[in-house]
Amino acid sequence: MTTPLNPVEMTQALVRMNTVNTPGDESTCTQYLAELLEAQGFTCTLSELAPGRASLVASLGDPAQGLPLAFTGHVDVVPLGNAPWQQAPFGGEIIDGKLYGRGSSDMKAGVAAFVCAALACREQIAGSAGVTLIITAGEETGCEGAFQMAAQPGLLKPAGALLVAEPSYNDPLAGHKGALWLKAKARGVTAHGSMPQHGDNAIYKIARAALALQAFDFGFPAHPQMGAPTLNVGMINGGLNVNSVPDAAELTIDIRTVAGQDHAAIRQALQAALGDAIELSTLIDLPPVYTEPNHPWVQRVLALAGSTQVPGTVTYFTDAAALLAPLGNPPTLILGPGETHLAHQTDEYCEVSRIDQAFALYTRMILDWCQA
Repeated sequence: MTTPLNPVEMTQALVRMNTVNTPGDESTCTQYLAELLEAQGFTCTLSELAPGRASLVASLGDPAQGLPLAFTGHVDVVPLGNAPWQQAPFGGEIIDGKLYGRGSSDMKAGVAAFVCAALACREQIAGSAGVTLIITAGEETGCEGAFQMAAQPGLLKPAGALLVAEPSYNDPLAGHKGALWLKAKARGVTAHGSMPQHGDNAIYKIARAALALQAFDFGFPAHPQMGAPTLNVGMINGGLNVNSVPDAAELTIDIRTVAGQDHAAIRQALQAALGDAIELSTLIDLPPVYTEPNHPWVQRVLALAGSTQVPGTVTYFTDAAALLAPLGNPPTLILGPGETHLAHQTDEYCEVSRIDQAFALYTRMILDWCQA
C-alpha cells in the first residue's frame, strides 16, 4: 500500500469547511477531494446540484475484472441550532480524544475514512474490479444530490456492493426504514365568521383527516429487524383569521416503512381512508433499504469487522435509498465511525479512535474485494 493520508486530519479539514445546508456550499469539500483523488489516478466527475453544490463520483479499477465496491457519504451538514456551542462548530479541534465540529459524526469522519482508505489502496485497486466513491450534496434535505445523480444517464454504474458510511459506531447495520412524507390538503369556502353556514370549513375536514390518520392501520406485520411501520402527523395549518371561515387547511404526514412495503399501495390506502375531500401530494419518497444478514458479502464484512452479532437496522434514511437502483441493487451495509446519538446535536463530536478504526476496516474491505 502507498502511504495513506491521515483520516483524522482529513476529517478536521472537512469539518473546517462550512457546508451547512442551506445553502450547502458542498463544492468546497467535493472539489478538494476530487483534486486529491485525481492526483492519485482516480477518474472524478463533479455533478452540480446547484451553483456551489457539487456531488462527486470517483472511480478506479478495471471493469473487465468485475463490479466495483462502492462507498457513499454526504458532506452537507445541518444548521447549528439555537443553543450555544462550547466548542467551535467549524474548528475541528481534538479534546480528550474527541474531534468536535458540525458534521464530525454526521458524516465527514466516514467520508474521510473511506477516501483515505481508497487512496492507501490505490495500487491494488487499479488492477482489480475497483472502487467507486460517491460523495453527495443535499442529503440532509431529502437526498437531493443522490437523486439528481441517479437521474443522469451513465453517471452511476452498477456496483457489486455498497457501504454507506453514516454514523453507526462502526457497527455493521443491514439497512434502514423508508420515508414517505405526504401533504394532505382540504379545501373549503370562506365566509364571515358570524355566518359560518354560508361557508365550508376546511379546518373541520383536516381535523377529521388527522383523527383518521391516528387510527390508520397499515395491515402489515412487524419486520424482525426494523419493527413496525409508523405514521406521525407533524404539522397542521389553516385559516385566515379568527373571524373567517377557513377555505384551506393542510397537514403533513411522516411515514416510516419497513422492508417489503410498497409506498404506492400505502398512499392508495391512505387516500381511501381519508376520502375524496382530502388531496394528497408527495414530499419525499425514499424506499426502505435492507440486505439479509446471511448474504455472503455481509457475512464477509462481519468477519473482517470481527463481529458475531446479527446486524441491526436504523430508523433514519440514507442516500442508499436513491442510489441502489442505478447501482443495480447491490447488497448494502451501513457502517461508519460517527456517534449515532450525536447526529444533529449541539457540540457534535466523533471519537478519534473510531475514525482510525473505520479507516482500518475500510482498508481491509477494499483489499479483500480486490483480491476476490
